[in-house]
Amino acid sequence: MNKFWGVDADPTAQGRIKGAKPVAVLDIGSNSVRLVVYERHARALTPLYNEKSACALGRGVGQTGRLADANVAQALNAIKRFALVCRMMRVGKVFVLATSAVRDAANREEFVGAVESVMGSKVQVLTGEQEAHYAALGAVAGILGFSGFVGDLGGGSLELSRITNGADTDGCSFELGVIRLQDDSGGSAERAAAMVRERLAGTSLKDLAKGASFAAIGGTWRSLAKIHQVMTKYPLHMVQHYVVPAEDMIAFCNEIVAAGSLKSYPGSAHASSSRRELVPFGAAVMAEVLKAGQFRDVVFSALGVREGYLYGMLDAREQSIDPLIQGAEELSVLRSRSPAHAGDLIGFTSQFLEASGIAESDEQGRLRLVACLLSDIGWRAHPDYRGAQSVDSIAYGSLSGIDHPARTFLAQTIAIRYDGLKSKTAAALVDLGTPAQTERARLLGALFRVAYPMTAAMPGILPRIRFELDGGTIKLVLPADLTFLNGEHLQNRFDSLAGVAGFKSAEIVVA
Repeated sequence: MNKFWGVDADPTAQGRIKGAKPVAVLDIGSNSVRLVVYERHARALTPLYNEKSACALGRGVGQTGRLADANVAQALNAIKRFALVCRMMRVGKVFVLATSAVRDAANREEFVGAVESVMGSKVQVLTGEQEAHYAALGAVAGILGFSGFVGDLGGGSLELSRITNGADTDGCSFELGVIRLQDDSGGSAERAAAMVRERLAGTSLKDLAKGASFAAIGGTWRSLAKIHQVMTKYPLHMVQHYVVPAEDMIAFCNEIVAAGSLKSYPGSAHASSSRRELVPFGAAVMAEVLKAGQFRDVVFSALGVREGYLYGMLDAREQSIDPLIQGAEELSVLRSRSPAHAGDLIGFTSQFLEASGIAESDEQGRLRLVACLLSDIGWRAHPDYRGAQSVDSIAYGSLSGIDHPARTFLAQTIAIRYDGLKSKTAAALVDLGTPAQTERARLLGALFRVAYPMTAAMPGILPRIRFELDGGTIKLVLPADLTFLNGEHLQNRFDSLAGVAGFKSAEIVVA
């Protein structure tokens, strides 16, 4: 009898991209060991499986110079499970990366040999400079056009890099990881802050970074961002591209450090048990880095070394692909009734804007294209919940290359497409965007509501329909053989569109 992980039949579901070969990164860090399996190695990375084990390999390395036996045993046990996961998921290639704790340990070779035996893959022990480089690439991959500094905070070290024109320079590593700081400071976040301040004092950070943005990477900083979102009642609990003014984040971090407790501080109840005692040390590092560099703001990145490593392996052509558009195209293929209809919708909306004289910037055009690709992803849900479920898929999905206001725009657009202009789901997201973005979402959503009753989400109809502007009247021109599409339902939706667009009236005519 075959074991469940040895069956010959392909276990891949129809909801997966056809022909895609999963790729995995096993990240052996100072605080946790994490396996992430991605659906395929592409510009837009979609996590297929993500699991971590808090092994705290870095605990005590600064004092003893060795990985503790108990922590090694825990890590190897987790890695055995991760090896099984890779076999079951038929991963094509596994990249094993080890960072600060392993590179600094005297018994690293013994540990690395054990990991390679389990995984059947070579372990790459990253230098501090390499770790800084791949963390920087992770930020570049997920935050389009980012310029400033990137900081990757792990359990054993802090890596800093400067990003200019999509390339990183000045990469360096500091022994300021949260576990190392907890050990070296005797468990005092205030003493840890003083240590960070002292070690950064001799750097040129202030001269290089003043007024720039700081991209924050690392699990402890992600926890800090989540706590900040809860405490400030931020409506979108999405860490990727979460932006906070530096002075606000410094004040928040100072409150956590000043609390003098590793278990009870502002927002501690919202931290995971594995991160709770580390967050004050992450706050100490964050506050001191932001002050030392006199940064303008901090933007949190959920993409880091793992994603940066895979991004760095792509050729220049693949790196230049827009990850938001690629990710939306994938969702359209996997979840819409007809991906070809999205192409028709792109042309249909473009012709409306041209005919009605409504200007469109390059970024507005990019987001319109993405909205068209995502416009039919909720069709399987109950009609009463299609808007809400689509919003969740967009607002909390793994799309990258998009900031929070743009996520809000897309989510509002699709909510209106399903629920109408009075959508409560769309209204709940208004505060994250600008009034102009909300009006644009209402316009595009209303336009979608005109298109779908005519097409049933199938291609071939929209290219035969056009818009014309006659004074203050917008006209929808149908070919003679589609006259029967003209009815009260379509007219009502067209009237709504005209109202949003600012036209005096709307008329459906036959060519």
